Amino acid sequence: MSGGNTAPRVALVGASGHGRWHRRIIAELQAAGRLDLVALVDVRPVEAAPDAPVPPGTAVFTDHVEMLATVRPDVVVICTPPHTHLPIALAALRAGADLLLEKPPVLSLAEHRELAAALAETGRVCQVGFQALGSAALAELSTAVADGRLGRITGISTVASWQRTDGYYARAPWAGRRTVNGRPVLDGVLVNPLAHAVMQSLAVGSVAVAAGLVTPAPEGVAPDWPVQVELERYRVRPTIEVDDTAALRLTLGCGLPVVAAVTLAGEDFVAGEVIVHGTAGRAVLEYPTDRLLLPGDPAPREVPGRTGLLENLLDHRADPAGVPLIAPLARTAGFTALVEVVQAAPEPALVDGERVVASGEGADRVVTIRGVNAVLRRAAAELALLSELSVPWAVKPHRAVPDGGAGGE
Repeated sequence: MSGGNTAPRVALVGASGHGRWHRRIIAELQAAGRLDLVALVDVRPVEAAPDAPVPPGTAVFTDHVEMLATVRPDVVVICTPPHTHLPIALAALRAGADLLLEKPPVLSLAEHRELAAALAETGRVCQVGFQALGSAALAELSTAVADGRLGRITGISTVASWQRTDGYYARAPWAGRRTVNGRPVLDGVLVNPLAHAVMQSLAVGSVAVAAGLVTPAPEGVAPDWPVQVELERYRVRPTIEVDDTAALRLTLGCGLPVVAAVTLAGEDFVAGEVIVHGTAGRAVLEYPTDRLLLPGDPAPREVPGRTGLLENLLDHRADPAGVPLIAPLARTAGFTALVEVVQAAPEPALVDGERVVASGEGADRVVTIRGVNAVLRRAAAELALLSELSVPWAVKPHRAVPDGGAGGE
């Protein structure tokens, strides 16, 4: 870990695209004296911007291996395509750096175990980029669940309805792809844009399990590990290989169902709601806005405050015993189990014809599914799959039992 009063030396691998968001966070922390940005890495030209500067003295590289050998950073932020995460993370760990690794951290449980083993071997730590886990609203919801305000928890669901343009699927060579050069990418709705909704649901499920507010698991079964996944995947563009709409039911070892009903081909915008179903009431967290509705509340209210993951990582480095990581690798094992199931599932079914509506032109064209919002809302409310709701375009779900041998930090 860090020592003395010297600010940790930070490098960012993947400095363009979403990496610009990380550069803004890094710039704020550098201005506060919390870190020293020493390197940016990207295969594309790194352009400075007022909110994403390239400070004087910051080295710019096109290769992470050269960067690690040259500047020896204390912390590496990795914001590259998911299929590149593991080799970059392993190289950074062996160079002596701690990690902030964008989600999904890796794309299989085997990779998850390999990364966990490298963390144990090197003594470094890894924070995973599920930034919504640092939400004060999630913390308040978790406290309400643990305190029994909702009674026994009978299910957790999430619903979200977004739109993505044709240009979104042209943003990078791996966009919308299932594989690139033989390696899985899985740029689908569950694994990438709405991964936070699924991760929030799993986090609340773990709270309910820890509080004993679920049915006890059979002997020898981990109560918060997914023991069955049922998955329906759909797409509205024949040119993509991944899902833009999905219905998922994940059953934990204790029998608790976790349902996700999400789309990037939506009608009215639904930011993303995590719904906790209990015998004494229901709670709803709109996780992108931190608006929370608990039993007894007259209306949703904003619960301000988020702890940034990079700031938390810096605090943990300074005080490992006193400041736990918000999103350590181990906390993401269940999500990685889901990713592995998505990878093995059949190609998503195409929804087309009169069931879809296209608007706009060129890169701005969007495609929506008629009536999809009502269908997703019903699935979340009833903890059901679309195929169980007599949706005419629904397909038979893919069922899988995830590997139970995930590792962690």
